[in-house]
Amino acid sequence: MRRCEGHGLALVKLGSMYEGGRGVTQDYVHAYKWYDLGARRNEKTGEQLRDELEKRMTPAQVAEAQRMTKEWMAEGP
Repeated sequence: MRRCEGHGLALVKLGSMYEGGRGVTQDYVHAYKWYDLGARRNEKTGEQLRDELEKRMTPAQVAEAQRMTKEWMAEGP
């Protein structure tokens, strides 16, 4: 079983924490990563929040977040 498989909502909540700076330093790149990972686990809220956040990010930030997502997924279970 892959890490966090089936836990899309938990991943989205992590993204929300990073987006709002609740309990962690505000970081849109990390927020995007967690939203994207949630969306990849069929959590529609993650997809919506990721897409809205992307509008406030620079292209470089989005590219970094996408790189981090791919790296996280490649690490396996």
